[in-house]
Amino acid sequence: MTTAVVEPAELPNAFLRAFNARDLEAIDRLFEPGAVRVLTPGNVVTGDGRRAATSSFMALGIPMKLSVRHCYEYGDLALLLCDYLIKGVSPDGTPVHHEGTATDVVRRGADGSWRYAIDNPPGIDRETVNP
Repeated sequence: MTTAVVEPAELPNAFLRAFNARDLEAIDRLFEPGAVRVLTPGNVVTGDGRRAATSSFMALGIPMKLSVRHCYEYGDLALLLCDYLIKGVSPDGTPVHHEGTATDVVRRGADGSWRYAIDNPPGIDRETVNP
């Protein structure tokens, strides 16, 4: 069972533990019900689509490494910048290398627990920014 996350900078560590344990239900509890996930710039999913995207990465069977680079908090909102790495060999023998700096927006709920509102693992690539 996932315990309440009372500091925004601890939310990525709770996600990491659940991800590496392949516990999709624990991960889901770390998100607001309507939270969105950015798959690629302009491609956003929520609900079952968000869960399916997370599940596909967990199915690789490769533990994630993650570190919080910055946490900027303002009231009940926080912006997290986190470096992550998923590197290894998938069950079918395919080499896997996913890494980046996620930019996530998290919010403190009425119960005092922090949850993801916007999960943006790909972060932003300067070449994809519209002028």
